[in-house]
Formats: sequence, C-alpha cells, structure tokens
Amino acid sequence: VARHSTWPDAHQWIPEKLEDMGIVNCNPATAGEGGFKQWDGTGMSQEDFMNKDECIILDPYDNVIGHCSKKASHVFSPLAPRGILHRAFSVFLFDSEGRLMLQKRADDKVTFRSVWTNTCCSHPLHGYNPTEVDTPDDVKKGSPMGVMRAAVRKLDQELGIPPPSVDVKRFKFLTRLHYWAADVRTHGPKAPWGEHEIDYILFYQLKEGEELKYKANPEEVDDVKWVTKKELVDLLNDTTAKDKDGSELLWSPWFRIIVQRFLAPLWWEDLNTTLTTDRFVDGKIHRFDCTKEHFGGAGNAQAWLSVLPEDKKSTTAEAYKEESS
Repeated sequence: VARHSTWPDAHQWIPEKLEDMGIVNCNPATAGEGGFKQWDGTGMSQEDFMNKDECIILDPYDNVIGHCSKKASHVFSPLAPRGILHRAFSVFLFDSEGRLMLQKRADDKVTFRSVWTNTCCSHPLHGYNPTEVDTPDDVKKGSPMGVMRAAVRKLDQELGIPPPSVDVKRFKFLTRLHYWAADVRTHGPKAPWGEHEIDYILFYQLKEGEELKYKANPEEVDDVKWVTKKELVDLLNDTTAKDKDGSELLWSPWFRIIVQRFLAPLWWEDLNTTLTTDRFVDGKIHRFDCTKEHFGGAGNAQAWLSVLPEDKKSTTAEAYKEESS
C-alpha cells in the first residue's frame, strides 16, 4: 500500500512489516464479502473481544486496506506510534425532548476506562453477515448501512437496547472525524494503548411518546445519564465537577472536542434541522489531534493532524484522487 506524500507521519505500509503489525491486507473491492457469521459476544470478556473482533483498517482517506484484531489496532508502539487507523462510529441518541444520553465507560474497559462520553462509540467489524464494511459509494449516498448495523449491535451489547426497537433507517449520518489519543490517563505516559479512528457520526432521536428500554451491561457501562445541551456544556467547563463517587469527572478526549467544535455550536443548536435536512452532511473527513495531555504513549506520538496544511484538515476522497492523479 503506497504511502502518500501528504502524510509524512502516517503509517509506513512496508509489506514485510504488515504481518508484524497484525494486519491482513485485502482487496478493497471485496472487503465486505465473505462474511458468513453473526456476531455473538455471549460469555466473552473484554480481553476476548480485543482478540476476536477484527477492526476495519483504513488509509487516511477512509479507503479499506485490510483488517486486524481490535487489540493490534489499538496498540501504541515505536512501530505504530498512534496505533493502526481504523473505522469507528459514534451514536448520539436523543430523547423526544432533545436531551442526549451519555454513558460512563466501565472500569473494566481496556482503553479509556471510567470516562463519560456519548451514547455509544465502537467499531464496525470485518467478517460478519450482514456486512458492516461500507464502501465509498455508501458514504457518498449518505447511507453507510454497515456502521448503522454495527451501531444497532453495540447499542444492544452495551446498553441492552433491543435491536427491534432501533430503526436503522432513522439514523442520520452527518460526517466523519479523524482523531487519535494515547490513553495516558489510564496507563501512564508510556501507555501501550490508545485510539486512532475515522469516526462516523450517527444521530438518532426518539419520537414523542416513544419509550426506550435499556439495561446497561456492567462490563461495558458504569452509568448512564440524560443531559440538555446547557447541562453538558456546564459540566465540561466546570473543572471542579465531581462524579457520583466523589472522583474527578473525566471525559473521553474525542468527545470533549466533538462537543466544543461540532455538537454544541452546530449540530445541537437546532436538532430538528440537523436530523431532517442535510445542512451538516458534508462528505468530508475532519481531522484533529486530541488535547496535548493525550500525546505520548509507547511511541511518543506528538502533534500531527493539527499541523497538517489547512487544506488537508478537512478533505474528501475525491480530493485525494485529484492530488494523486
């Protein structure tokens, strides 16, 4: 897989190192084919999921180039200072009054444990039927059914929301965000774990009178709360805020930036417009480093996306094709 000059600090896809990084290279044209099984997490631990689940590996423009275990894709090391770029999704679930459901990630999680974040954030997976691997055409049409199916699966697995109660066609796909963060808060300055994703943003709102049944899975979620926009912004800005147990109120690094740059000033300003029009559907990939406190890790990763040329911080696959031609 070629290394593009725009990305001087991107993964060096040297063929002989692919196996060392745990990556299985694949033909993008057939990446969604061959799935023959349905996902089943019965009786599995967090460690089991890390070894069993296969993330979808990407180039910086969201093109599928392979797959590897969730564990391999989240390891930060000198060989892969920011882990391996993979596809993700973030669900923002609102009630009929416009309040957002937040979850607190469980203390048993391998990465970014005990932090508050959006309703559900996880990964579409390789190798399942129906497929969770979307194509560029799916994105262009605004209907990435793969990540939407994955969202239904994880809402059930994490929050006990029955799949029949979630209409996949009611998800609103807005845009994609590319970010990375070393999990130094959990594992220290040389953390071997972190996150590096192109994240598909999915909105969903309950109808008036619609009842949501949920039961948080304690291995995934420690707590759940519903907040208004003002309540969330106030919590994020309050440096003295404490959790229920009196500990420091922590937030996932990506969620804090999403709220500050996108959610509060744009998407949540007029929720009905966001859900019923294409005002914020842009086909782009918006890129940012998380805050400096999440730099470092085992590969000593430093600022990267924030120091790209301005025209590369928000790009489309079409732009990539033009500059490569």
